[in-house]
Amino acid sequence: MFTVAWLIFLFPALGALVNMLFGDRLGKNAIGWIASGAIVASFGVAVALFFGLMGLDEHDRAVVIPLWEWITIGGFSVGAAMLIDTLSVTMALVVTGVGALIHIYATGYMHDEPRFQRFFVYLNFFVFSMLILILSDNFLGMFVGWEGVGLASYLLIGFYFDREDETYGAYADAGKKAFIVNRVGDFGMMLAIMAIWTSLGTLQFQEVLANVDLIAQGTLVFIGLMLLLAATGKSAQLPLFVWLPDAMAGPTPVSALIHAATMVTAGIYMIARTSVIWEATPLASESVAWIGALTALLGATIAVVQVDLKKILAYSTISQLGYMMLGVGVGAYAFGIFHLVTHAFFKALLFLAAGNVMHGLPGGVLDIRKMGNLRAKMGTTYLLFLIGSLALAGFPLMSGFFSKDGILLNVFLHSPFLYAIGLFTALLTAFYSFRAVFMVFWGKERDHHLWDHAHESPSVMTRPLWVLAGLSVVGGLLNLPFILTLEHWLEPAIGASRYYPDPVVEWILLFVSAGISVAGIGLAYFRYVKGAGWATSLTNVFKPLEGVAQHKWYIDDLYNAGIVRPLRWVGLWSASVVDKRTIDGAVNRFGSAHLILGNALRRVHNGLVPTYALSLFVGVVVVVVYFVMAI
Repeated sequence: MFTVAWLIFLFPALGALVNMLFGDRLGKNAIGWIASGAIVASFGVAVALFFGLMGLDEHDRAVVIPLWEWITIGGFSVGAAMLIDTLSVTMALVVTGVGALIHIYATGYMHDEPRFQRFFVYLNFFVFSMLILILSDNFLGMFVGWEGVGLASYLLIGFYFDREDETYGAYADAGKKAFIVNRVGDFGMMLAIMAIWTSLGTLQFQEVLANVDLIAQGTLVFIGLMLLLAATGKSAQLPLFVWLPDAMAGPTPVSALIHAATMVTAGIYMIARTSVIWEATPLASESVAWIGALTALLGATIAVVQVDLKKILAYSTISQLGYMMLGVGVGAYAFGIFHLVTHAFFKALLFLAAGNVMHGLPGGVLDIRKMGNLRAKMGTTYLLFLIGSLALAGFPLMSGFFSKDGILLNVFLHSPFLYAIGLFTALLTAFYSFRAVFMVFWGKERDHHLWDHAHESPSVMTRPLWVLAGLSVVGGLLNLPFILTLEHWLEPAIGASRYYPDPVVEWILLFVSAGISVAGIGLAYFRYVKGAGWATSLTNVFKPLEGVAQHKWYIDDLYNAGIVRPLRWVGLWSASVVDKRTIDGAVNRFGSAHLILGNALRRVHNGLVPTYALSLFVGVVVVVVYFVMAI
């Protein structure tokens, strides 16, 4: 089975190639099913790889499959090879499984788009790049996939490059913003790769992680911090999270695939993959934990005040990614990946359900202040959105409850202060999740025109969501002690957990998490459904921070004032002064000088014999004078 593992790359690559070359002759239905079928086939290969690993001894669940000799320059040699282990296969199952459902959904959602063919070419290319990222056996191969998903995200986020509105501005700018901000993180990744090669002379994961103790501590801290910079860019953490909310300018299936299930989790995967490095650098790992905690809190505070449904989910994604970073930062790598998996289920579900709302309302409205009582018109979408919100809120027995509680438990054992931040963020998460539910689907209709024309989405857009809804409900079973827990499954790749909590403490914290979730949902209910005075008064305590949160804590404004505008001024000054006046001016003056000289010489070369005779005479005189003076 492992010898044909490369087929997992071939299918999405062929899907993109066939649709790119022949899509204009195939028709939309064929394009959609070719693209979707390619990802379903890759999912089948991932399932086969999973069972292949299950058939191996626990300590042998890591298989390297060489593909070809890639780069050999002097002493620098890197081969193209696949690393099939428990972590990469888990990620492959998520990417291809959730990706296949989103592709199928998109065949209905994007059916009326004029650039339908281009969209699915980009989508297949994205999955292809993501698979390279997670299945490569070395840092350089991972970096190729890392850059590939960056390019694909730029193309998909800016898919509506010819649109502009008040919410997102110019849609093309959103794609450029994502691309540029991610380049900052990518610079950190390149520096880390250079430092690793310089220290060990290899980039192969297994060799690097087995020889981490040979790297000087200072160099190791530098590598860890540079990898953290890379993760903050790709996984939208402080201070590089600003690109993700604007990325909602892309089509909703893009939001579900890139910003819920795949690309934004690349930083989490990279940290889990290099767990040995973080274990050896407490400073870098502690930095990961704090950045994750602060990002989770900041994202939640901004989500609470958003009125655009997709932006609520976007800031929620930032917050949940912060939870994952917090988990891997305190050494709970398995629970970070566990939350990555469950988050892929329920956040993809929420984004696609939001897409149903957008699809079912005239003009694609997303302002929740104009909605209300949509459950009467979109009963199926309401149930799907409700299930996703319960999982996001960490409601007891839902998938998000188990994964989030696992992170909080490990954080409590590491730092009670970080635990307090995580717990308060969980309260905000439950509150803003059901603020969206109640404002969109409950109460009275606020815009009668919208409500009158609202309708449910077709089955091709609801059936994939039921699969995600089922996974959002039962996903927590992945880490319950039945046959094989996800935590134990991942041990060969990322090591065993560093914490072994007392069962009494574990149960107490479990009930605390459940109580926080119920309290957040209850507060949203009494505030937005019942209009209870006490609930309004309680939420008004944070009223002074509302303006700050609506301005995204002024981080975008700080970037614009401190970086974007000065660089733009430098660019304009360079264009007008350096380029136009200095460089172009020098070229123009050089040309003008030659014109003046040419005009002067043209008067001498007038074609008259007396003039030439005079010139000859003057020349002879000059020569004679020269020789006389020399004697």
